[in-house]
Amino acid sequence: MNFDALYNPHPSQRMTTYGKNGMVATSQPLAAQAGLDIMKKGGNAVDAAIATAACLTVVEPTSNGIGGDAFALVWMKDELYGLNASGPSPKNISIDNLKELGYKEIPPYGWMPVTVPGAPAAWVELSKRFGNLTLKETLAPAIAHAEEGYALTPILGKFWQAGYMAFKQKLTDEMFENWFKTFAPKGRAPEIGEVWSSPDHANTLRAIAETNGETFYHGDIAEKIDEFSRRYGGFLRKEDLEEFQPEWVDPVSVNYRGYDVWEIPPNGQGLVALMALNIAKEFKFSGQHSVADYHKQMEALKLAFVDGLEHITEYGSMKHSVDSLLSESYGKARSALIGEEAVSPAPGEPPKGGTVYLAAADKEGNMVSFIQSNYMGFGSGLVVPGTGIALQNRGHNFSFDPNHVNALEGGKRTYHTIIPGFLTKGGKAVGPFGVMGGFMQPQGHMQVVHNLVDYQLNPQAALDAPRWQWVKEKQVIVEPTFPKDVAQALARKGHHIKVALDSGSFGRGQVIIRNQESGTLAGGTESRTDGAIAVW
Repeated sequence: MNFDALYNPHPSQRMTTYGKNGMVATSQPLAAQAGLDIMKKGGNAVDAAIATAACLTVVEPTSNGIGGDAFALVWMKDELYGLNASGPSPKNISIDNLKELGYKEIPPYGWMPVTVPGAPAAWVELSKRFGNLTLKETLAPAIAHAEEGYALTPILGKFWQAGYMAFKQKLTDEMFENWFKTFAPKGRAPEIGEVWSSPDHANTLRAIAETNGETFYHGDIAEKIDEFSRRYGGFLRKEDLEEFQPEWVDPVSVNYRGYDVWEIPPNGQGLVALMALNIAKEFKFSGQHSVADYHKQMEALKLAFVDGLEHITEYGSMKHSVDSLLSESYGKARSALIGEEAVSPAPGEPPKGGTVYLAAADKEGNMVSFIQSNYMGFGSGLVVPGTGIALQNRGHNFSFDPNHVNALEGGKRTYHTIIPGFLTKGGKAVGPFGVMGGFMQPQGHMQVVHNLVDYQLNPQAALDAPRWQWVKEKQVIVEPTFPKDVAQALARKGHHIKVALDSGSFGRGQVIIRNQESGTLAGGTESRTDGAIAVW
């Protein structure tokens, strides 16, 4: 595939957006505009990403918040850097402790699944290492939106209403009162077009900006989190916050049809996308909407996913190395299992040895792939009193089986669903990409790469193409726009196909591609959300 193919218009699809000096793509127009405004004030792609990410905690709280985690891939001066800002479990938590409290599994809500928030530390670390502007400058747009309020967009309003209705039924304990005071101040979810503001949120962002995050991990906010946790029997303590530090990591990759596809190494599930592509590259694909292509891709993804669920956890606790899981021999061995009929996948034995996504690029060639999340929409249902901080529930992904590689332990990072992606070719940046949405994310990454590389679609068409989602065993759900004849043919191959009523579970992504010759930018934004591209 040549770069011209990425710029080709695609019939019946929304057109790709083009720019020269800078571009920010994300799921909310106000956040994208905030990032571009920061770039126009002298910020680079990293400054723009921080501004956009902070803004998203305000203008899309249904998917992320100050109390969530973050990961980033940063292309800066012709080198790719990885940042893992996912927080560990409280050091004093354990499976035995939870069993003594009567738990038979890790619940999705309340204090038990809460882990150390990493997002504020990610902003600080990125700003310190790569930013041109101060954190006060980059967080200013988010503070303004939280203080002055903004009108809810359609998809945001839909998910806000759904989150409120679910929480109204499930979260009746006193510890959840602050969530309702913050996100349903009128006794209901704000409606589409209605203005919502959060002064507490603004004050917290301001304090983070003025102290470069110190107040969150060492000061007043840390003490408020500690006190809230102690009051309701949580395990999280100020000491857990004080000991946290984001980790700079070496990104991992596979070469797919001449392109290097990059992900953050475990504990993130980006490895699933890479394993799937490593299996799929053994096959030749004939064209978009080919039944044979879909079948092979689905089978490759299933094999990769069961391996991921079996083997991925915090890097130091893994029993198999990333190199072994991504080895040519293992990829070929797994691909040999794919026949003409769908099967229920089983883990292999390798050789020994609710989320927001944004992409940003500046005129200097720097690019950022950034993802941030609370998990499962609004997260744990807990909001720290007086702060607007909605705490994540990432601990829900730990296994309650002490013999599992991803078993809950104190001070451990769990299998993490949020993953940023990046493409390079010949040692040069092609661009950032990502698809948010829980366990859909590696599936979305795989499908977007196939669309860009195998089918030569432009960024917008690559995102707009109908998606499928493997659920378990032979079960696959497809979007309402998925070709009916293809779905029927896949069913004849043994796939248990179900057509979804809407596209809410199929992820929401962004892509920015840089033309290596002209330096111009081509961007695509998600049609499944209130997506926007701000361009300069």
